[in-house]
Amino acid sequence: MTRPTVRAVHQVSRPVGAPTAADFAFVEETAPALADGQALVENVHQSVDPYMRELMDEGGWELNAPLEGRALGRVVESRSTALPVGTLVFHRKAWRTHSVVTADDAHPLPDFAGVPLSAHLGVLGRTGLSAWVGLTRIARLRPDETVFVSAAAGGVGTAAGQFARLLGAGRVIGSTGSAAKAAHLTDRLGFDTAFDYHDGPIADRLREAAPDGLHVYLDNVGGDHLAAAIDVLRDRGRIAWCGAVAQYDHAHNPPAAPRNLYDIVGKSLRLEGFLVRDHLDARPDLYDFAVPHLRSGALIPDETVVHGFDRVVDAFLGMLRGANTGKMIVQLADES
Repeated sequence: MTRPTVRAVHQVSRPVGAPTAADFAFVEETAPALADGQALVENVHQSVDPYMRELMDEGGWELNAPLEGRALGRVVESRSTALPVGTLVFHRKAWRTHSVVTADDAHPLPDFAGVPLSAHLGVLGRTGLSAWVGLTRIARLRPDETVFVSAAAGGVGTAAGQFARLLGAGRVIGSTGSAAKAAHLTDRLGFDTAFDYHDGPIADRLREAAPDGLHVYLDNVGGDHLAAAIDVLRDRGRIAWCGAVAQYDHAHNPPAAPRNLYDIVGKSLRLEGFLVRDHLDARPDLYDFAVPHLRSGALIPDETVVHGFDRVVDAFLGMLRGANTGKMIVQLADES
């Protein structure tokens, strides 16, 4: 039997500053014969995420080797009773057209009628779970509170703003990188207000948006966004720190700590960082909350979809430059 050809992407060099296409290479190999317990998955969707930028540095991904990443695919050949042919699965062997998996590293997807498959990488995946955990477990958002979300037009940000609205927040504020994205947040996703962080000091824009102060900040940026939020948070406000895109290209020379860090003491603020992998048990709660809203249309699975395996590196680099609104997803094959 002729084995299928697998196309994959490897990282071939460590970036200095912003990564480029030259840091990657496309390779081809023949899919290996399956051993007992293995299955061959044709990948349908791949996620590209900000955390991958950190993995490009020393101590992250190995050079000239398969890369880690989140993917959805369909089992097309199997020697595993747990993964019969036709099963749709989630796994972390992305950056390739086909992946060899076992039942330990590929998980069948729940069948939610009326919900798009790609949502399992976005609003129902770890992207949405990060937003859900940050708001409900870490910040413990309460009804009528004012919440600020940075990088609000990205995957986590668009989920967080919509979740906050559906959870009863009194005011939802977002920052993003352009006036067009700010309008997208307010016109389509239900943010009360949003601003382009290039338009003057962030703390000033926050005070305009929240004259009575903030109760909660979901931080996806760090740096000057964190300093501004500390300035505007009310006493006993809460910060859930999810990401730090402001420093991903400056791993060897990160920005200084916020000048007002000690105000966390003076204002009795609570700042807690978290990793979504430590909160996977929250996924059933996310499903119970989000799936009905997806079906009703109250929750929008905001996505930018790039088509074709040849464009997976372009999609990743574009995501780092802010070329997407919502979750950046690469569609590798036909869903049907």
